[in-house]
Amino acid sequence: MKSLLSRIILVLALVLAGAMAWLWTPDRPRELLEKAYLQRPEDLMSLLGMRVHVRDSGRADAPAIILLHGFGSSLHTFEPWARGLEQTHRIVRFDLPGSGLSDPDPTGRYTDARSMELMIALMDRLGIGRAAIAGNSIGGRLAWTFAAAHPDRTSHLVLIAPDGFASPGFAYGKAPDVPVMLDLMRYALPKSMLRSNLALAYGDPARLDEATLERYHALMLAPGGRQAMIERMRQTILQDPVPVLRTIRAPVLLLWGGKDAMIPVIHAEDYRAVLPRSEVVILPELGHVPHEEAPERSLAPVLEFLTRP
Repeated sequence: MKSLLSRIILVLALVLAGAMAWLWTPDRPRELLEKAYLQRPEDLMSLLGMRVHVRDSGRADAPAIILLHGFGSSLHTFEPWARGLEQTHRIVRFDLPGSGLSDPDPTGRYTDARSMELMIALMDRLGIGRAAIAGNSIGGRLAWTFAAAHPDRTSHLVLIAPDGFASPGFAYGKAPDVPVMLDLMRYALPKSMLRSNLALAYGDPARLDEATLERYHALMLAPGGRQAMIERMRQTILQDPVPVLRTIRAPVLLLWGGKDAMIPVIHAEDYRAVLPRSEVVILPELGHVPHEEAPERSLAPVLEFLTRP
């Protein structure tokens, strides 16, 4: 009996070791990531004691727009929109600390307040006094938070399925419970597992192509990136957004995919009810990342909104 038990334990140990060997996903060397995804060395800008990946394109003499990506994403998600805006705007994109090619924050702070500090530092460095702010998901929450805190620096708001209202796992005034599975992401993040999660962000999962999946996967494996993602989630403590949203005076476009499985389109009405100068455009066939899933279709109402007399 003891011999049989020992053999069973050995077999289980070998199976577990094999599974861990298959799932184990080490960091990728930063120099290889920069070779693949950095356009110019000068796009790595020193701000608040860290290197921040910034792209500044379009017309320098035109109105500026700052594009803010969502959780686990990078500035590359807005590449098609940037090309569509380059004739009418100056386009500024940056990777949040610990995302994309930006360094993790040396202070360990991943709060919205820290993001506000970074946005002001970036605008001041680039000489941008006032800009339209557009953001997707948590980038949308950062966009409206910035507009409320700095109305003199905000001309327009474009909120793409913005985060901010309470949802399962995110109650007001309370840090979320980070699932154990997310903690394990620091050690195991197979591309196949990521594909199934990213597909949920698309109204039509078939639109998630291999190049986009590889980019997400590669940049999530930047040194320190996965830990930064977990810390950003742990440090996200939502407050009732209504009192803050009511103070915003900039015109607002709410853009939402009708098939959004991450932040349901029903929340568009929550925002419209409290934003005094807002309008809603719903794209019925798209999901949580309409700017990535159907760039031309989703950019059209944004261009109309930004260039309206």
